[in-house]
Amino acid sequence: MDGANRSNKKPKRKNQTPEAKFRLELELCSKRKDLNGAIALYESALAQKIQLNLYLYNALLFLCSSSVSESGVKELAVEFGFRVFDQLKGDGVVPNEATITSVARLAAAKGDGELAFSLAKEIGRLGFVPKLRSYDPALLYFCENMQAEKAYEVEEHMRLVGVGLEEQEIGALLNVSSGTEKGHKVYDYLHKLRKSVRCVSLETADAIEDWFKSKAATEVESLDMDKNEIKEAVLKNGGGFHGLGWIGVGNWNVSRTVIDTDALCEACGEKLVCVDIDNTETEKLADSLASFAIERETKANFRQFMDWLDHHANYDAVVDGANIGLYQQNFQDGCFSIVQLEAVVKELCCEKQKKRPLVILHTKRLRAFMESPPSRKLLEEWQSQGVLYATPHGSNDDWYLLYAAVKLKCLVVTNDELRDHIYELLGQSFINQWKERHQVSSNYLI
Repeated sequence: MDGANRSNKKPKRKNQTPEAKFRLELELCSKRKDLNGAIALYESALAQKIQLNLYLYNALLFLCSSSVSESGVKELAVEFGFRVFDQLKGDGVVPNEATITSVARLAAAKGDGELAFSLAKEIGRLGFVPKLRSYDPALLYFCENMQAEKAYEVEEHMRLVGVGLEEQEIGALLNVSSGTEKGHKVYDYLHKLRKSVRCVSLETADAIEDWFKSKAATEVESLDMDKNEIKEAVLKNGGGFHGLGWIGVGNWNVSRTVIDTDALCEACGEKLVCVDIDNTETEKLADSLASFAIERETKANFRQFMDWLDHHANYDAVVDGANIGLYQQNFQDGCFSIVQLEAVVKELCCEKQKKRPLVILHTKRLRAFMESPPSRKLLEEWQSQGVLYATPHGSNDDWYLLYAAVKLKCLVVTNDELRDHIYELLGQSFINQWKERHQVSSNYLI
């Protein structure tokens, strides 16, 4: 054999311990989804008295829980999975969230929703942070088996420990509520769907359609509904949505439709109303933004801005000065178009828009413009009119911009997607809805 061939040959592993060999072969079984191979490995490990750690137990349990949907191996996967779990406990290995989640899936697969639920509740008692995946086995089991009250019990426990629902879970709860003709619960889950899901899947759309075509949907109504109360709720929630329940009885007109670019429904001809987040959610978002900003900014500077805003609240739009001025400019040359920014301000103030703007601009950039007579004249005019706020040295304009727009419940004019801030506000699903209702691109104005 020549040298080239010898160099391509993989070196053999020397002095490999039984534990290391077991781990490598188990990982290969997991990759191939080879349950029978993993069982044979496990039996061999027991015979060799190989001590398994949590990682290895979790790998076995995950393979078992992933195999319950495979044809012909469900019973074997469940039986072997519980055997492994018993061995883990017998060895005194402390399970973690991943362990419990896998066993909960096995419990649901063998038809024991109660066990799956009790296992999910155990996660918090063990000191681990509960996750949605840990509750899914019990919740989805009860929903699929039309055990509505048990499903609601699981959801309530999730709420108490701070685990939120996503579309799959809401859709399942919607199905079980519809299937058991619990109309008011259907309404509750439609409300949760409206708040947390921006665009539903076809499966969820089918579930909604099935409900409104059902006989039960024709008979549900909220009694003693006050018209003035409904009107007040519609206005409070930004139009279109009142949140008070069903109004009236009778058949629903159900059809699939298309919404055109002018927000008109092709089925009924009505124009969709923009639905804003409600006042409570707005206050929560403002408080969160203030909290994040104070952590990252100089506290005195941002608190000064908050106080200033409390006394200057008559604005309809907050303008991201830096973003608008730099939009589609040559960033390498540091080119800032004051003309572009001025055009946006003029458009907001014009007879058609009639919106009073607040331009947020950093002090450093403001001072640079003051060196140019034409720019200085414009900026001094804005200052005298109270439409310009200069953020201090060391600050991030975005915090000031976002906080002002949310606090004043007005528009924010920027071409920035604000993704960084959305990631920091994960868990508050209404941030995306707020953006849809309040963010405007400069392309829309000029």
